[in-house]
Amino acid sequence: MSADPQDKRLRSSALLSYNDTNILIDAGPDLRQQMLRTGVRHLDAILLTHEHNDHVIGLDDIRPFNFRSGHPMTVYAQERVATDVRKRFAYIFGDPIPGLPRIELHTIDQNSMLYLDDLTIQAIGIMHGKLPILGFRIGPLTYLTDVKSIETSELEKIAGTRYLIINALRHTPHKTHLHLEEALDLIRRIQPEKSWITHISHEMGLAADVSPDLPPGVELAYDGLVIKM
Repeated sequence: MSADPQDKRLRSSALLSYNDTNILIDAGPDLRQQMLRTGVRHLDAILLTHEHNDHVIGLDDIRPFNFRSGHPMTVYAQERVATDVRKRFAYIFGDPIPGLPRIELHTIDQNSMLYLDDLTIQAIGIMHGKLPILGFRIGPLTYLTDVKSIETSELEKIAGTRYLIINALRHTPHKTHLHLEEALDLIRRIQPEKSWITHISHEMGLAADVSPDLPPGVELAYDGLVIKM
């Protein structure tokens, strides 16, 4: 109910734009609204961090991009996630029916390196409670959402990150997500130049109340935030 634009947070997603290439990280239930609001006219690929509804259920709304491009949408996901997408969206993968979205699934894992246009994207293995999911490093920026823990070997992939986007659900501990103090501890270990907190629940509170207590270089993310690298 806040009038502050920094309190406007739909389900977490990120758009990577480089030259004429647009790559989306996660496709939650707000995908249509997010794409319309930001004026995105085309998508080249989608990276899925994991299979939970708030990260995949908007895949049905990619159909306008299919119509415009004339091609299936390239979607990258872990094998477990790809299997889940095929079950959840079985109507997409059956006999071709005009008007349905089209998806071309490619399986990746935490050791995958993707080369899309001139972008190099390194997958990072993280744990969402007991569920193995993916984060992504794109050059100087690392995107980690729904993380609760991360192994030292995977932290090494993040070394030297200048910009870090990481989740913090609330102030108190949670079984499958970092809470604020855990996220700040991880930020101190990674030592980026700048960090943004994402995947924030209403329990975190208002940005005007939380932001003054954050360390230098750490901010709350919000809808429409643009990071230029």
